[in-house]
Order: sequence, then C-alpha cells, then structure tokens
Amino acid sequence: MRKSIIDRIGETPIISLRLDEDSKAHVYAKLEMQNPFGMKDRVAKNMIMKALQSGRLKIGDPIVESSSGTLALGVALVGTYLGHEVHIITDPRIDELTHKKLKALGAHVHIVDKMGNEGGWQQARLEYLDRFLAEHPTAFWPCQYENPDNPLAYEGLAADLTNEIGKIDFLVGGVGSGGSLCGAAHALKKWNPHLKVIAVDAVGSSIFEQSDIPKRLQGGLGNSLKPKNVDYSIIDDVHWLNDEEAFAWTLELARHEKIFAGNSSGSVYAVGRWLSKQVSPDQNIACIFPDRGDRYVNTIYDESYCREHILQTAYLNLAPERHESIIDVKTWSYVQYDRGRLAREKTTVC
Repeated sequence: MRKSIIDRIGETPIISLRLDEDSKAHVYAKLEMQNPFGMKDRVAKNMIMKALQSGRLKIGDPIVESSSGTLALGVALVGTYLGHEVHIITDPRIDELTHKKLKALGAHVHIVDKMGNEGGWQQARLEYLDRFLAEHPTAFWPCQYENPDNPLAYEGLAADLTNEIGKIDFLVGGVGSGGSLCGAAHALKKWNPHLKVIAVDAVGSSIFEQSDIPKRLQGGLGNSLKPKNVDYSIIDDVHWLNDEEAFAWTLELARHEKIFAGNSSGSVYAVGRWLSKQVSPDQNIACIFPDRGDRYVNTIYDESYCREHILQTAYLNLAPERHESIIDVKTWSYVQYDRGRLAREKTTVC
C-alpha cells in the first residue's frame, strides 16, 4: 500500500550499538532522527490530528508554536501538508538550516529579538506567542510543553522497542519538553513495571533544579522552564553533561558508531555507553536518539567554532561524578532522583 509522508512518520529503525570491549549489557538505539524531519514529527502529527478530531483545530485555522528546533519542523511538515497556515515563533539560536527548511515548507518564521527577564529565550517566545494568539483568536497552539498528546505520541515507539527487543530494563533519553522520555517510559512500564528511567539533561538547564544558564551552547536538550510534560514521578536517575562533554560525545558517536547526530543523541549515547558497564549482562538498555547532525554542521562539527568557544572535544569524560542530592554541577554528574521529596512537598508540577 502506498503511504504519504505523514503516514511514514514513526517508521524508524532500532539498531544495536557496539560500544566497548568492557561493556556488559546490550544497548539499543531507536533512531527517531530518521523520521522525515526528526523525532518530533511524531509529536506534531499526534497533537495536530487529535486537535482536528476533537474540533480544537478546524479546517483552515492557523497553527502557531514556539520552537527553536525539531518540533518546528514537525509542525510545519504536518500542518502545511494538511493545508494550514503555520507560524513558528523562535529565537536567534535557530540554526540556518532549520530556518531554511521551515521557509521551504511554507511556514512563517517569527524571531524574537531579546530574552525575557526570567525564563530565557523560552519565556520571550511564549510572551510573543501570547500576543499572537490575542491577534489571531482562531489559531491553534499545540503547546508541546503541556499538551498530553505530546507524551502519548510515544506509545508507538515503546511498542516498537518491546516488539523488536523484548523486555527493556533501562530507558535512557534526553529531556526538553519531557514528552519522549516520559511518554515512552509510561508505555514501557505496562510491559515491565520495574523499568528504570534515566533522564539526560544539560548543565545549566533548570528542568531538574539546576540554576539556569540561558547561554548554554547545547540545542534541543534542557530548558529554562519546567515543562509540565516532565513527569518527575517516573524518573529514577538524572545525568547532566556540559557543552564540551555533549559535543565530544556527539563526535564520538559519529566516529565509533557511524551515527551522524546532534548533541541530544550524543549525550544520551554517553550515558547509555557508561550504563552498559554498570549493570548485568542479561539486561537491555534502550536509548532514544532524537536528532540528526545536519543542524550542527556549523557548531559541533565545526573545528573553528569549537576553538572559538574553547571546547576540548578530543577529550572524553568516562567517569561521571555521583552526587547524593541535586546541586549545581559543572561537569558530567548524576543523582538518584528523590521522587519522595516531590511527594512530601506536594508539588503541582506533573
């Protein structure tokens, strides 16, 4: 049966990583980067289709979203394919390639010119979006950070992992909006309630209570806000990598595994590779690789850019530091996440 490009979203491969000689557990990567434009094609399709089904989005209504990366491309792909006018609100961090792809797809790109006083670029984009919605009251905002159809989009990913691999003991994924890791984890726990969920974040991201560093260089990973789609109750461990480490491991992913990816995938690869040496040989580790490397040819893969930002990408940190509680860190560190503390504080963050 012939399928449209929308129908092909989600048909991504699972591969076995070769890792190191002293690795013990099996590590698999779900190459979400091989969706038409990236991992969040899956999210955009689910949010837009569900909105059409419920009537929240009507035929001909514009779609607007705040994004500096792959969700923007997914919304532009699905929205314009279905005949909607798509507006993407982004910031100066958007790479030239993504900008040109959005324009080619027919999206309108709005770039904010300065950060918000709090919340960095994300807050500035949301303030602009609020003004846009006031001027365009029929516009549909998918609202990736809060929309439950974001994490629900990953039930298919979890089914793919289970059908092809069997029991998944550890799930390793980056956290930006919270959708992919938390959505896939909830679905996988239906098959294995003892699944361990490992979140990967950026040093200088405030998602897991680090002090925010809005000028961090990593893209697609981390956040200056706490997205409501991050389900803190399901996280077991959190790892943070700094810019230099994330870039170095992304280059190692290309060199060792022959996967040309972005820094979200590189950081997840680092944690998965390290974890493979800490657990028993009969356990399976699944990693979600969300981003292709083409957006990063002028940053991660550009030697002059790395020199300009004093990034020693030839060095691989092989020994993350373990902490007993969350503190601001500067290099690859991890903690066992205290979910009980969240319950004690009766947090309202979902």
